[in-house]
Amino acid sequence: MVEWVHTRIHPKKVQKVLLQSDVQSKSDKSPVTVADYGSQALVSYILEKELPSESFSLVAEEDSGDLRNDGSQEVLQRIRELMNDTLASDGENKVLSAEDVLTAIDSGKSEGGPLGRHWVLDPIDGTKGFVRGHQYAIALALLDEGKVVLGVLGCPNLPLASIANTDQSSSQNQVGCLFYATIGSGTYMQSLDGSSHKKSPVAIQVHVSAIENPAEASFFESFEAAHTTFSLSGSIATKLGVKAPPVRIDSQAKYGALSRGDGAIYLRFPHKGYREKIWDHAAGCIVVTEAGAVVSDAAGKPLDFSKGKFLDLDTGIIVTNQKLMPLLLKAVQDSLREASSPPTGPSL
Repeated sequence: MVEWVHTRIHPKKVQKVLLQSDVQSKSDKSPVTVADYGSQALVSYILEKELPSESFSLVAEEDSGDLRNDGSQEVLQRIRELMNDTLASDGENKVLSAEDVLTAIDSGKSEGGPLGRHWVLDPIDGTKGFVRGHQYAIALALLDEGKVVLGVLGCPNLPLASIANTDQSSSQNQVGCLFYATIGSGTYMQSLDGSSHKKSPVAIQVHVSAIENPAEASFFESFEAAHTTFSLSGSIATKLGVKAPPVRIDSQAKYGALSRGDGAIYLRFPHKGYREKIWDHAAGCIVVTEAGAVVSDAAGKPLDFSKGKFLDLDTGIIVTNQKLMPLLLKAVQDSLREASSPPTGPSL
């Protein structure tokens, strides 16, 4: 199954739909709309076409509601053109209509849950990173009876070389990584450049960092302040004795980078009221756990993807290797207690 996923739904092919140059040159939001909708429509169309014998269920971020408005016809036409161009380059003879595109997008309306099999898709994870020309990912996972059993992360802007101690925006020779994992079989990484070559790209198995001393560790967190509380992350790092500054990256590319040992810790503590969606973590979670990491919430409980579109979490998400997890969990819980305690004034 995974061989089919990473050859037919190749993120480098999906990238043709994303219009990165257009995003950077236009002031309105239509290119981002084209990117999000186009990626979802393409992936859902190919999945449903290739899996006709299964009861197809897709949990995805977008729906076609806004695209059915009269004022969205130009955007819809652009998505249709890009989809047809991409499919034609892959040998597809059928020309999709506008209604075909809308139907493909709406294939992602499933609620998920604990029963049956559900594909989970974030068509562009890290939209703001995409707009800035930084990191973003196409993230696809498969749930079976509420458990993540397969994950694919396409990270078109992530260098093949480690980003440890490297500015994520710096130019490097080889850029574009594909990570994939199936339950019990490990995590593999290969270059996205192989999509245009006759010879298949070489996949290598990757593993998380084996660092045991937190003073030697570095940690990832979200680039956007809305997705994590930087002051809390700073407190946790101080308690652990982490000396390196945080590496802030958009999207589930963090999970991919962590799975190959670029860093040792990932901290995510959104502000109060934010609800985590399963498509923001399902693919990344299996990619990093199959590489040897432990993923939990702030109470030390594993993430539960069986509850529908949202994750029920205790406060945040933490990821590291098995050796560091007890120390990290203690630092997290101590920092959370301090943050929730009212300040005490001087005694009189």
